Amino acid sequence: MIEIIPFKNKYAKDFYALNIEWLQKFFSVEPFDEEVLSKPEGYVIEKGGYIFFAKLHEEIVGTVALMPTEDADVFELTKMAVSPEHRGYKIGQQLMQHCIDFAKANRLISLLLYSSTKLENAIYIYKKYGFIEVPMEPNCVYKRSDIKMILKLNEQ
Repeated sequence: MIEIIPFKNKYAKDFYALNIEWLQKFFSVEPFDEEVLSKPEGYVIEKGGYIFFAKLHEEIVGTVALMPTEDADVFELTKMAVSPEHRGYKIGQQLMQHCIDFAKANRLISLLLYSSTKLENAIYIYKKYGFIEVPMEPNCVYKRSDIKMILKLNEQ
C-alpha cells in the first residue's frame, strides 16, 4: 500500500536520488537540476512549494514537487520520479492524483507542467488527467522541454 507523505528533511536525499536517476536515464542533468535537487528546502519548500513522497513500507519509491509560479493561484507540477524497480505500478499516477487533490483543496486555479514529447507514456497520463497543451515560452528554464501543459482546476 502506497502512502503519500509530505516533505521531511530526512527524505531530501531520496528526492535527489530519484530525480537524478530519472534524468540520467532519459536526458542529462542540467546545472539547474543539480542545484534544485541538492537544495530542495531552499528551492521548493522555502519558496512556498511542496514536495510529496510515495512511501511503500519504509522505503521512498517516488516523489513529486509543486512549485509556486508568478501567479499565486497556479503551481508547477515538477520533479516527478519513481524508482526504476517500482515503475509500472501506477505510483506516478497516485502522486499526480495527490497533487490534483491538494491543488483543488487549496483552491488553486490550475497546475502547469513542462515535459518532453519523447516521454510518450507521461504525455498520455497527463492528457488522461485533463492536462492540455498550451504554447511554450521561448526561454524555458528546461532545455529538454518541448511541451507545456496546463490543467484547469477551480474555475472562478
